[in-house]
Order: sequence, then structure tokens, then C-alpha cells
Amino acid sequence: MPTLRGMTSADYQAVLELMQNTPGISLRDADSREATERYLARNPALSFVAEAEGRLIACVMCGHDGRRGYLQHLLVLPEHRRQGIAQALVARCLAALEQLGIQKCHLDVFKTNTSAAHFWQGQGWMLRTDIDRFSFTREGNENA
Repeated sequence: MPTLRGMTSADYQAVLELMQNTPGISLRDADSREATERYLARNPALSFVAEAEGRLIACVMCGHDGRRGYLQHLLVLPEHRRQGIAQALVARCLAALEQLGIQKCHLDVFKTNTSAAHFWQGQGWMLRTDIDRFSFTREGNENA
């Protein structure tokens, strides 16, 4: 099993490369180094990475709004999948949220990412059909 540890801003470049090389992941301006550093500072000890043989092989970002948790960018390199790494990362996030008194967590999956949908449903997460997500983006910042 790889080593799991908290994500730091020093991991940014390796995490970015994971995201850039993983199908189904959308990179936005909000994934910049500065935005990621703000996210990690605002949500300390909630995001995690996995390392094996001296390199990053998986990551998950986790944050909260004080009431609900949110998972983003759960990634495991294809050659390291089906080994329990994703489940271990998610378990760490959920345990850290629980320590903060947060009992419910959400995540978004692109409708076209059927493998991610199957993964989450297989982990006991429920697809919400009772709500729709609406987003607002300032004009001129379409990639926010």
C-alpha cells in the first residue's frame, strides 16, 4: 500500500500533472497554484495524496463550508487503481470532516464520466435526483 499523507502546496505541480493526465477531469482557472494554495489554507488537513516509489500516484481535495463537506479531484493513476487507494483517501477525508462535526459530504461528477459514477455508487454514495446545481460565473471569466 502506498504512503498516504496530507496534501501541501509543495504538491501542486505533481497534482496538476495528475489532473492533466486523467480523463474526465476538468481543469479550470480555480485550479491555479494560487487558488489551490488558498483552498488548502482554508481547509487545513482535509486534502490528501498517495505516494509510491517516490512519486505522487493519487490525490483528493476536500473542503467544507462549515455545514457540508465537498470532495474534488479524486484521482488515482490507472496502473494503481483497484488497490483500495481511492477508498483510503476518501475515508481520510470523511474522518477529518467528522472530527469537525460535519456529517454530510457532496461531490460533483460529470454526466459523461460513467466510470466515476459507478465508483461512487459502489462506495455507497447516492446520486441526487431531487436537486439541480446552478452556477454563476462573472462575465469575462468563463473558465473560472
